[in-house]
Amino acid sequence: MADFRNASVRSVPSAGTRADIDQGLRSYMIKVYNLMAGGLVLTGIAAYALYSFSVVTNGAGDIIGLTALGETVFQSPLRWVLMLAPLAMVFFLSFRVNKMSVAAAQATFWAYAAMVGLSLSTIFLVYTQESITQVFFITAASFGALSLFGYTTKRDLSGMGSFLFMGVIGIVIAMIVNIFLASPALTFAISCIGVLVFAGLTAYDTQQIKEMYYEGDGSAVMGRKAVMGALRLYLDFLNMFLFLLQLFGNRN
Repeated sequence: MADFRNASVRSVPSAGTRADIDQGLRSYMIKVYNLMAGGLVLTGIAAYALYSFSVVTNGAGDIIGLTALGETVFQSPLRWVLMLAPLAMVFFLSFRVNKMSVAAAQATFWAYAAMVGLSLSTIFLVYTQESITQVFFITAASFGALSLFGYTTKRDLSGMGSFLFMGVIGIVIAMIVNIFLASPALTFAISCIGVLVFAGLTAYDTQQIKEMYYEGDGSAVMGRKAVMGALRLYLDFLNMFLFLLQLFGNRN
């Protein structure tokens, strides 16, 4: 993930400028959270819209078949495009954001959020809508508390970074292995560890995003920082939600 912290030497702000810096930091963090929340809303809308147009239901709301769109999306090679396109876009945004305008960076973020939504439309085929809603609010409450901790704590969380990154790598490897093993016990273990890792990343990333703020940045640099900060928190929220859904979601 790109690091936009200013490498130049920064002077310690005087007491007379402290209020201005605090106000600027609040505005910056609000922009980060607004972008993240907007991305999550767009993801949810895209996921539910594709699901709605892809299934045939009876009077009781039970799924009895797929539409032509559903067969194309879920039963053709197009499903691999929907799965892999978001990964390609997040790498593109991470490595190219420094050379992009703020508008282009935000547009790429919105496009990425929409693509993630399309790829996640299958969760409505697997889990009940009630359990998806319940887990979403559980995730939102947990995320809010963890992010608030990361923002307000005086403890330096930077030492957690390498440990949490290794945890993410371990989760990815275990998930690949479990594709072949299809072990319910390993799936449960991955979900539990995943929740813990991304809970830690929520607090860690919030503190890192806060430390990225520099009152001397221009509007373009600040805008790109906000986009990347929103992307980091978006990924933390989304992964924590998906792992919690695997643990507590009721399957159709």
